[in-house]
Amino acid sequence: MPSHIMLSYQWDDQTLVKKVYDRLMENGFQVWMDIEGGVSGNINDCMAAGVEEAAVVCPFMTPAYQASRSCKKELNYADVRQKLIVPIMVTKNWEASEWLGLLTAGQLWVDFRNVDKSDEHFEKCVKSLEEEILFVAGNILTIQEPTCVPDNTPDRKRLKRKLGRGFRHALTQLYLRESGEQKFHPVSDTRNTVELHYSPGDNGFWEEIKGSGCKHYRNVVTNGYLGKPCYMFWPC
Repeated sequence: MPSHIMLSYQWDDQTLVKKVYDRLMENGFQVWMDIEGGVSGNINDCMAAGVEEAAVVCPFMTPAYQASRSCKKELNYADVRQKLIVPIMVTKNWEASEWLGLLTAGQLWVDFRNVDKSDEHFEKCVKSLEEEILFVAGNILTIQEPTCVPDNTPDRKRLKRKLGRGFRHALTQLYLRESGEQKFHPVSDTRNTVELHYSPGDNGFWEEIKGSGCKHYRNVVTNGYLGKPCYMFWPC
C-alpha cells in the first residue's frame, strides 16, 4: 500500500528540499528523495518505483522545474497513476503554466516563496506543508513517532483549527465548493467538479499560525466554466 511522501524537484533546489526532507523525517513522516537512498540502478525505474509507492507527491514548483523534461515525466506519471499531489510554490512573482499549470490546476499549493527569510519562517512553512499533506492523505500515510528533540529546543507554536476550508471566488466573492460529481460544460468543452455557493460548507478544515505569512492558495482552471478562464481563490 502506498505510504510515503515523494519530494519532486529540480536540482537547483536540492539544498532546500533536503532541509524539508530532514524536517519531515524528524517529525515522523516517511519521505522519499532521490539522493536519500531513493535512486540506484536505472534512474527511470527508480523514479517510477518512488511514484508507485507514494501516497502523495510534492512538486517544488519553479520555472526550472517546469522547464525540466525529467520533472515533467515524473509528475505526469504521478498524475497517470492518480497520486495525490500537494504543490509547493517556491518562486516569487511567477505562476505555473503549460503542462505544470494543467497538472496542478485546482490543487491547493503551499506558499514557500519566502521560505529562506528566517529559520522560524522555514518551520512555519514546513508545518503548513505537513498539515496540508495530512488533510489530503492522512488516512493512507505511514507516520512514526517523531524523533526525540533536545530539551533546549523551543516549543513550536500550535496550530489553530478553523472549521470550513473556505475559498472565495476572486471576482464574485462566492465560496468554491466541490460538487461531488463531474459536470460537463459544452460551451468550453470542460469537465469540472467545482461550483459556487453562498456558504463555505463544513466538509473540511484549514489551519493557521497567527502571523506566519504562509498562506494556502487554490488555482482553478475552468476555461469559462465559472465565467472566466482562470481564477485565484484564497482561504477566508
